[in-house]
Amino acid sequence: MKAMVTGASRGIGKAITEALARGGYDLYLTCDRTFDVLKDIAKDLEKTYAVKVVPMEADMSDEEAVMRLFDGIDELDLLINNAGISYIGLLQDMSAAEWHRVIGVNLDSAFYTSRAALKLMIPVQHGRIINISSIWGEHGASMEVAYSASKGGLNAFTRALAKEVAPSNIQVNAIACGVIDTEMNRHLTTDEMADIIGDIPADRLGMPSEIASMVLSLAGAPDYLTGQIITIDGGFT
Repeated sequence: MKAMVTGASRGIGKAITEALARGGYDLYLTCDRTFDVLKDIAKDLEKTYAVKVVPMEADMSDEEAVMRLFDGIDELDLLINNAGISYIGLLQDMSAAEWHRVIGVNLDSAFYTSRAALKLMIPVQHGRIINISSIWGEHGASMEVAYSASKGGLNAFTRALAKEVAPSNIQVNAIACGVIDTEMNRHLTTDEMADIIGDIPADRLGMPSEIASMVLSLAGAPDYLTGQIITIDGGFT
């Protein structure tokens, strides 16, 4: 079994890569600015789980760079679209370049990778695509309009693509994450984090390993499960 995970060098992506390696997947892993870290992760996974791991460096918002990732890949069972960035601030203070950067990394990249992966999956009538989304794609977050819009678009992308490729026995689902303990949330002050946790019925942040576990569940789910946005948020929404 072969899988690609984008944004694999830290946080949720890193947890997903380890879970998949433990499950016996050979891996193609991507990142943009932390390639040295990703190369170390790849070596550790190969040594620990005896799988083949190929680290790949690319700006996922760059169509040509993403297409180059697929050069030499002739088989792919699972695609995890996890690459993502955020912008914290008022919309009126956001530049067009900052807007397009968020949309490019979070949404355009899923188009680029999915289009390339489907060229491998459709001929063999087999494959799964799992998009890592957010509860803010459904409910919206103040000060994170671009991020919310990108994840809302990713949810719609998931539902529509699932219908399109279901006749080819390819499943497309998304995981809408709640507040997860990753670097993306490190900008929050202690008081801000305490307020957020106070609103979560589970009374804690989610862990990247829990998202990774859900990815494994979806990777092995019945073929009839497709087009779903599965929320994992500790009861927050």
